[in-house]
Amino acid sequence: MTDRETRHAELAGRYLPQESLERMRARAGETDRENEFFWEDLDELRAAGYLTLFVPEEFGGPGLTLNEVSRLQQRLATAAPATALAINMHLMCTGVVRAMFERGDRSLARVFEETMAGEVFAFGISEPSNDWVLQGSNTRAVPDGEGGYALTGVKIFTSLSPAWTRLIVHGLDDSDPEAPRLVYGFIERSAEGISVSEDWDVLGMRASQSRATILSGVRMPADRVARRIEPGPVPDLLTFAITANFQLLIGPVYAGVAQRALEVGAAGLKRRTSAKRGATLAEAPEFRARLAKAHLDFMAVPAQLDSVTRDFDECVNHGAGWPLRLVSARIRAGEAARRCAETALMCTGGSGFSNAQEASRLYRDAAAGLFHPPSEDAALPMYAAALLDTDE
Repeated sequence: MTDRETRHAELAGRYLPQESLERMRARAGETDRENEFFWEDLDELRAAGYLTLFVPEEFGGPGLTLNEVSRLQQRLATAAPATALAINMHLMCTGVVRAMFERGDRSLARVFEETMAGEVFAFGISEPSNDWVLQGSNTRAVPDGEGGYALTGVKIFTSLSPAWTRLIVHGLDDSDPEAPRLVYGFIERSAEGISVSEDWDVLGMRASQSRATILSGVRMPADRVARRIEPGPVPDLLTFAITANFQLLIGPVYAGVAQRALEVGAAGLKRRTSAKRGATLAEAPEFRARLAKAHLDFMAVPAQLDSVTRDFDECVNHGAGWPLRLVSARIRAGEAARRCAETALMCTGGSGFSNAQEASRLYRDAAAGLFHPPSEDAALPMYAAALLDTDE
């Protein structure tokens, strides 16, 4: 075993020991069935120090790299995908600050202090009908005359909605029509004007409780404002760090779903028997081939995530090639999850179609991968442009 693999094994044993994973896997079915939040998982992860993974040692945390956290998230997702997806939003926020910190920007170090004090961060960027995502906003940011803003708008898919205490958000300040600015910063749960939708009856990832958050004149004080930048594709370290951490932490969740689906599928074939053959379906060539093809699809996914996260940690300068790498890693992981989850259903047979079965839940959880931005349809022009819209 290499030093790197030894390190990953040690971190897995420290933060996600096997007995903890088994407890979370046992709870995942119930929280999905009851459409409840993963409170017990959150308590267990908090007690293990999981929410502090990105906090540098000088602030009292373990100071893990994105590559290391990515590996842990894949492991967590094999047991409780919705837990992994939702806790990602906290890790993404702290990972963004860590990435900026490592690149010389210490302006948001306060996030580390608050994380160590027990605050739970979440991601409030996605909005209805806003396919600009980070480059625009339908949320109004009205200056308060003191350097802060009052925010009014709707943020959708706010994972950790029952538990977050700090939310990173953005809004558009168009008080000067000649120089509009996108405002990024943090709001606190205790602020007036915040309400959370009760509507969360969805296909998969149910325990994430990613409900919409409605902002009505919510105050973002001046000392919580992180950036004021022009709308559109304007390079900025904050938005680059958000994009990287979002894509490279979402990807491992679906890699974990794919890995677990393969395990469930294999177990299903070993359990089922063929009356015609007088043997288990694990010996049937067509079923072996189906599982093998899904396994083949999966194998490239962890390797790609490992490669891209290491490059990010080492500050490799891919320039304009970074978005291609980041988005590809997440989209390919989502595709593998859906392929492997479908294969698991076919391998487990009719019993897997029951909502009480893990194969069914994995299939539904994998479907959530279709909705993370950007979709494949939205991303394809970027890949075409990289090859076709260049000067020779």
